[in-house]
Amino acid sequence: MDKKIEIDNTDLRILSLLMEDANMPYTEIGNKLDVSGGTIHVRMKKMEAMGIVKGSQLVIDHVKLGWDIAAFLGIYLDKSSLYGEVARELMNIPEVVNIHYTTGIYSIFAKIVCRDTQHLREVLHDKIQKVQGIQRTETFISLEESVNRSVPFAS
Repeated sequence: MDKKIEIDNTDLRILSLLMEDANMPYTEIGNKLDVSGGTIHVRMKKMEAMGIVKGSQLVIDHVKLGWDIAAFLGIYLDKSSLYGEVARELMNIPEVVNIHYTTGIYSIFAKIVCRDTQHLREVLHDKIQKVQGIQRTETFISLEESVNRSVPFAS
């Protein structure tokens, strides 16, 4: 069982500021919250240790780099018990950027990013369809992403 997660309003405000601007220096966050940059550093390390903060990442606009197709895959498995094994195989496919174990008609819902429709076809046919345990897939091409954000935790 997980340890009880104990964070306060200051922790939530730190997270909120970093979700707005992940490059904000700890000293600037400290100034906004009337605490020291060292306090921010200690609190961030605490939240990392608790698993609340799982690192950081650089967000790339894949379209500007020539990766014009984002698609979602509804994946049917031979047996739902194969989820872990199939998810591990999907993680080895670089174009797969997101994997969810779901309820409903699909066992897995995944997001893939490709250069163009030919690349999408190759990824589907030559990589994803060959993963053992996948019965079939349904593909939904995204025409536009309007929102991609975290939920707000503090005001």
